[in-house]
Amino acid sequence: MNTLDIQKHPADTRVVVAMSGGVDSSATAALLVEQGYDVVGITLQLYDHGAATGRKGACCAGQDIHDARAVADQIGIPHYVLDYESRFRSQVIDDFADSYLRGETPIPCVRCNQTVKFADLLATARELGADALATGHYVRRKVEQGGADASLHRAADPARDQSYFLFATTRAQLDLLRFPLGGLPKTETRAIAERHRLKVAAKPDSQDICFVPNGDYAAVVAKLRPEAHAPGDIVDLDGGVLGRHDGVAQFTVGQRRGLGVAGGVPLYVVRIDAAAKRVIVGPREALACRRLAGGDPSRWCRGVDKAALGAAPGAGPTVRGRRRRGAAARRAPARRRPGAGSGVLRRRPRARRRLDHRRVIVLVRPMADRHFAPAVTSGQPPWSSGRNACSAGIVCSCL
Repeated sequence: MNTLDIQKHPADTRVVVAMSGGVDSSATAALLVEQGYDVVGITLQLYDHGAATGRKGACCAGQDIHDARAVADQIGIPHYVLDYESRFRSQVIDDFADSYLRGETPIPCVRCNQTVKFADLLATARELGADALATGHYVRRKVEQGGADASLHRAADPARDQSYFLFATTRAQLDLLRFPLGGLPKTETRAIAERHRLKVAAKPDSQDICFVPNGDYAAVVAKLRPEAHAPGDIVDLDGGVLGRHDGVAQFTVGQRRGLGVAGGVPLYVVRIDAAAKRVIVGPREALACRRLAGGDPSRWCRGVDKAALGAAPGAGPTVRGRRRRGAAARRAPARRRPGAGSGVLRRRPRARRRLDHRRVIVLVRPMADRHFAPAVTSGQPPWSSGRNACSAGIVCSCL
């Protein structure tokens, strides 16, 4: 058994490495070459948006492709650039714009991993005869002793953990995927790059929305979906008009700044009614959320620690949501209805409920923390975890 849990000698194990041109994927490739694997580098050309391709902190753009090719030459591996622009446009960029049109706040990195990277790229790796597809993500893949299926676990370094962005990874994908950096801190990754004298050793980390020039997502949405910037009313919880806005795409649930209206207490965006072009605002306590609803229930309870799901309050899994700043995530404990296969996290046993095709989650206490409004933003995926295992996630909305 080699270091990638494959029953082959490293020299006989072909590993395709997804090389974005950043330090993480470059260090991954160098580390695998150092360990004696048959490494092939692949870089995806995802977009060419003028200013975006030259922006520092982007990924998969012109300079990054050049950096990936230079690293591959330096460590002596074959390198291929695949044109995925049309796939990325249809599966990620268009979906991003449509989400804002629906009043949601999407995370395109999740969508990109779910489609272009972990679906299309996996297929390409198999066509190249790869035994594994390695990426520079900070997440761990584990196969328990005596077990047959791999499961996704949080990274050893909580500050670098990227399991949130990989919640949609399936077991079939995990069979081929490997994450060599999951057990390392970022400092050690850069040390690997420096040891191999890679030109990207000091390169800054990429940003989340790689295809948005200057971080102005509203301008991208306005160009792709002008109707998302139709004016409408800003109203209070009772429907009273407080002001006007220039498009729902400029707002997200939990937002406080830039509302352009005032009240007796600080106001937050509580809900977005895209169909009516209304932004509903209210006090902070109006953001508290006990019940979530989400689609694609097949993604729930994949590799879940069933003992943890049935544990006493405080000992079981938590439902987590992404925070805008900092490594920690908002979390709230949840309970699952007893019985295999229900996939519903609940506070106490009760009959299973459905909302159309969506599953309902009841939290033991509302999602909240001391520093950020306890908002659950439609279009973003809370995910469930028990101990260090990441069981599942679905794109949710607050009920």
